[in-house]
Amino acid sequence: MSYIFERTVNYYETDKMGVVHHSNYIRYMEEARCEWLESIEMPFSVLEENHITIPVIGVSCNYKYHATFGDTILIKMFCKEYSGVRMTVGYEMTDKETGKIFLTGETKHCFTNSTLKPINLKKSAPEFSNKFQNLLEN
Repeated sequence: MSYIFERTVNYYETDKMGVVHHSNYIRYMEEARCEWLESIEMPFSVLEENHITIPVIGVSCNYKYHATFGDTILIKMFCKEYSGVRMTVGYEMTDKETGKIFLTGETKHCFTNSTLKPINLKKSAPEFSNKFQNLLEN
């Protein structure tokens, strides 16, 4: 099940050439991921109350075209892989007006307890695991 997050590029996110600085796309991924978790009623605050964290262990981006100030970006995200211990989230960022692809990418995550020890959600928190399992793209 995919989710679409929308945001408009701010002036301060651009560089001297007038385009979004490449590092901001990773921030956009995180913003989208937070909203995505909110949308499935599993916000970070609830996970953390249950002593679960989801650190990023890898990021991959393929820049296709540049976004500029004022562009509205649609970020389609989806769960590519989920094992209970690890998860991979895919992203496709497009221009809302033209449909042009700005970026494709993914973030890799693991699940840990509050002391950052890896955990298997299937065993330690099946109610959360089921939600992630249901997000998996087939």
